[in-house]
Amino acid sequence: MAIQKKSWRPWAIAAVVVALVAGAIAFQFHRGAAGGGAVKTVTIAGIAYPYQGQQVYNGLTGVVIRQGWLKGELAKRGIQLALTPVPTAVGGPLINEGFSGKRIDFASYGDFPAIIAISGGVPLKLVAPLGQGQNSYLVVRNGLAANSIKDLKGKRIALHRGRPWELTFSKLLDANGLKLTDFTIVNINPSATPAALASGNVDATFLLSDGLLLEQRGVGRVIWSTKQAPADWRMRAELFGRGDFVEQNPELTQIVVNAFVRAAAWSAQEENRLEVTRDASRGALPVEIVTKDYAESGISWRDRFSPLFTPNVAGHYRSVADYTFARGLVRNKVDVDALIDERFVPKALHDLKLDGFWQAGPAAAAVPAVSTGKRS
Repeated sequence: MAIQKKSWRPWAIAAVVVALVAGAIAFQFHRGAAGGGAVKTVTIAGIAYPYQGQQVYNGLTGVVIRQGWLKGELAKRGIQLALTPVPTAVGGPLINEGFSGKRIDFASYGDFPAIIAISGGVPLKLVAPLGQGQNSYLVVRNGLAANSIKDLKGKRIALHRGRPWELTFSKLLDANGLKLTDFTIVNINPSATPAALASGNVDATFLLSDGLLLEQRGVGRVIWSTKQAPADWRMRAELFGRGDFVEQNPELTQIVVNAFVRAAAWSAQEENRLEVTRDASRGALPVEIVTKDYAESGISWRDRFSPLFTPNVAGHYRSVADYTFARGLVRNKVDVDALIDERFVPKALHDLKLDGFWQAGPAAAAVPAVSTGKRS
């Protein structure tokens, strides 16, 4: 009973946040949509964190905002740039709602929620890859004698359902002949997880880089990470556009993609590594945790920000589409060929004189076969 009482509260809070933010989005974009005709506003949603009294956007979206190039290029055409901050606790579902209601035009977010949206009938287009994926971590509470996922059978695991890392967790279970029903899954968001783990209300949790933070704070210990798995298991995030907007406004889509490729090229330069790392830590994680997480991936700094449509990208999304459908996580299988739109990145690279800046070969470093034991 104690678990149930603690597990519903984050969802109640999340529901309120969704309602408030969705209402704000609807009000903000109703004015532009009601007029019809030419595009007056290009809307980009992105994960954001409160930091020093303001919303700080995550990843390349934050770089695009600071560079100001996109805002300026749109202004030359009499178009405003509107930015919608999305709390990480409700990121994927809220972005999907915005796409479905045609209140946003682009968003940088994860593969799993995007596949859920497309399967549900939202016509998204993947217009630019945004790097090589993020690690996930399996963390157990202090004092628990467990060194692998198999040791956790029958235990209570905190997992925020519907988030990108759930797919990685499902693959880990499959690789070990396990099912979700072999565990008591406690559906809480990452912000509520440290208290649940420290109090013993859950025995383990599955998170992104905040799993390393739990270990640093002495709340638990990491016993597995995607460092021990195929590169395809890492959660990816891309720049997605609303399909009808992309088809009707290819010139504006090109400008948006150009802005994100510019931001990727800036971030990929070695001299900007420290600033990028600091940006990634603002309002979320200490710099040392971000640095450690980057090191765990084994990917070169430049390749980390590659926007190229390598075979790995299409292969990853085919894997996600196949897996989510086969496991009943979505009702309709997603057509990856229809999802991926490769028109814009090559032109962006040419326009920005970045041909050859990233190599077209496999960007991800080789990784070992799936390991079920403690990480090295």
